[in-house]
Amino acid sequence: MTRAFQSAMTILNPDAVFVLGDLTDEGKWASDYEFDATVRRFWTMFYHNSDVDFNVVAGNHDMGFHDVIEPNRQHRFEVKFKTPSVQVLTIKDNVFVLVNSITMETDMCSMCSTATEQLRHASMQLNCTKYGSTNGQISDSKSSKECDSIQKLPKVAPILLQHYPLWRVSDAMCTGVDAAPPNERYEKFRPGYGALPLDASQRLLSWIQPRLVISGHTHYNCYVVHDGDVPEFSVPSFSWRNLNNPSIVLATISKDKYEIGKCFLPQESTVKMIYIIGVFTLAIWFLLNVKKLKKSLVGKN
Repeated sequence: MTRAFQSAMTILNPDAVFVLGDLTDEGKWASDYEFDATVRRFWTMFYHNSDVDFNVVAGNHDMGFHDVIEPNRQHRFEVKFKTPSVQVLTIKDNVFVLVNSITMETDMCSMCSTATEQLRHASMQLNCTKYGSTNGQISDSKSSKECDSIQKLPKVAPILLQHYPLWRVSDAMCTGVDAAPPNERYEKFRPGYGALPLDASQRLLSWIQPRLVISGHTHYNCYVVHDGDVPEFSVPSFSWRNLNNPSIVLATISKDKYEIGKCFLPQESTVKMIYIIGVFTLAIWFLLNVKKLKKSLVGKN
């Protein structure tokens, strides 16, 4: 994974990189000491130059699922990776909203209440930029006045990035060489485990009004279109542990359009076969040369 990432950074030279959660494997169980070691390993693996805008969001492996998470796990992730539950970024006049899916539930638990306020402020910031009022009503003078103290953004529809996909029943509609295999594709998702619950998903779509959603979590590729013709790309895993054919998603984004593609890593099965053939070839070469060496020694004697 390290070599694949560093090669991609050298060849592709991106302006920005987004890692969509599960930065760690056992963050939900690890002690603080173990978590610190994992964080150091992550930054070693994903080393990048300071001119690259590198951003991350939290995944369930980083802190646990919503119903079992402890506040300290969320806190240490946000501190170590310097990322709040909701973050609004402007990169080359494009607006990105990054959210922690684990805190997007609508049950008003303590961490979700804090995240909801952050999400509300992001929504107000987007509304002030687009409509000139915090509530999205152009004629609301009181709401318009509240915008005076809110920082404006470039006038462009945002892109939403998160770990969980927005609610869908399953991956049944997903296609492609890196889509879920048939034995998994029709398994129904549990809300808050396989995908963000429906009410939380609808709130994100309503408050953020994204032109595009990019998510991860399922380890497989998927493309769906939500209400309001909002497309969502669920990106496949970048690890051979999860896929035989992992990939990096590439995007070229401007104010009025975007193009998305993928760069596949070598298939793990292919790499293994190359090693097997290499070892087998070396073994044959060694045996042949041993025989020649023996004949040469016998001839000298």
